[in-house]
Amino acid sequence: MTKRVTRRELLTMLAATGTSATVLNASAALGMIPDTRLGIPEIPRADPINRPSIVILGAGISGLTAAYELDKAGYDCVVLEAAPKAGGRCLTVRHGDLIDEVGNPQICDFDDEPHMYFNAGPARIPSSHRNLMHYCKALGVELEIFINENKECYYQDDAMFKGKPIKNRVFTTNARGFMAEIMAKNFNNDELERPFDRYEAEALISAMRAFGDLDADELYKGSFRAGYAKGGFIDHGEQTEVVALHELLKSRFMNSALTANEGETGPVLFQPVGGMDKIVQGFARELRNKIYYDVVVTSVQLQDNGVAIEYQHNGIKYLVEADYCFNCIPTHLMTGIDNNFPADYQEAMHHVRRGEAYKSAFQTKTRFWEKDDIYGGITWTNQPIRQIWYPPHGLFKEKGVILAAYDFGGGMHFTRLSQEERLETAIRQGEKVHSDYRQQVEKGITIAWHRMNHMLGCAARWSSSFGGMSAREERLYHTLQAPAGGRHYTIGDQVSLHTAWQESAILSAHWAIGDMVKRMGGTSSMPGRRV
Repeated sequence: MTKRVTRRELLTMLAATGTSATVLNASAALGMIPDTRLGIPEIPRADPINRPSIVILGAGISGLTAAYELDKAGYDCVVLEAAPKAGGRCLTVRHGDLIDEVGNPQICDFDDEPHMYFNAGPARIPSSHRNLMHYCKALGVELEIFINENKECYYQDDAMFKGKPIKNRVFTTNARGFMAEIMAKNFNNDELERPFDRYEAEALISAMRAFGDLDADELYKGSFRAGYAKGGFIDHGEQTEVVALHELLKSRFMNSALTANEGETGPVLFQPVGGMDKIVQGFARELRNKIYYDVVVTSVQLQDNGVAIEYQHNGIKYLVEADYCFNCIPTHLMTGIDNNFPADYQEAMHHVRRGEAYKSAFQTKTRFWEKDDIYGGITWTNQPIRQIWYPPHGLFKEKGVILAAYDFGGGMHFTRLSQEERLETAIRQGEKVHSDYRQQVEKGITIAWHRMNHMLGCAARWSSSFGGMSAREERLYHTLQAPAGGRHYTIGDQVSLHTAWQESAILSAHWAIGDMVKRMGGTSSMPGRRV
């Protein structure tokens, strides 16, 4: 009797390849997981005579989302922001902007042109992030395609080809070809054929041939997918030389080349035209006269019927009282602000750790990468700079802004360097990819998020964002998510299991609003003193 493969066995087999996006997509197609939906909360209209009052601490994406939704529902909202402008980590740097890094402040000297900007924080919007996409539409934020993987970009690893960069298309095509050959040869064993009937086995072999572009003997002998060595348009093309498998196996990029563009980088990606902070500007337009800048919060005190916040502005102390508080101040900073939160809530705030992240960018004298058929995309290197991003906007213009280093989760290597040493390091390492790099780049900037004023850290760090929390950490997470004293909500990606994305910050605000409405009994009337 022929043994059939169950859906569970199929997904287990897919998972063994390390391709998580394949598993997720297959699970959704098989109806095993629900599709995602917009999380916009339903908020009852506020009583215009006795409007509930809300103080929002921080004008990051979560704070702006909360203020926008509550203001639309008629709540009496005010946003207190410590920085001179809104956005938090959603920071776009242009000509004349201050990079407020502690101990290393910089003024950006890029040319004052619309396309000459650098997204120092979030830089990509997956099309699957439906809530963020919803706000872009609602706020009139125009989007354009962001190119993440581009086969014309490079892999550069000192361990292979004596450090010489290799085109993504050449690396990936050869890696998949050899892997498919190995699978096809082993799949002919009777042991591996047993779970399938003859037709299923033939279908899978056919898929393997297509995956690796194998010949009729299940051998990989190169592929035109890697591009032409010459010709290929008017006359017959000459195939690019096959790359030795043993060279590919020397590089850690073997894994990423086989699983590229999964998870958040799998869907179509977007960026706002003119910079990521166009989203922030859209919120700010809707919240005109609701956001107060350069405000330093000094105390947050729970009261029987609300929250009292003390703050300073221009050297003057103020007190504001509200029915509820939504707080997106990073928890590691909030622990240093006077408060009377319960002990378990304070324990949870102390537990959250902050990630490190480092970026640097250069203005370029020419768009030299376009001469190498690169229009957007990312080059990967095993050096500390890790990545080079080529702007997908401003095509054919004279100049551009290139991301010269992106170390997410690290960055301390660069923090210990002076500004001059940081830039020199980026140039020296960039030269391993582009030989004329030093002659092409100018006006460099660097950003170490773990030293940026009002932040001192990047995305929040829990032990695991994928279900691996200990029982204690699970308890701390839900403690921080619930309102302290029933009145104070921590929001932001720090109360998300999928940190570092704007979608997570937005959903944290939606969750808090929904919880507040439930606690109010689904109505907008509640006890408490108005501001």
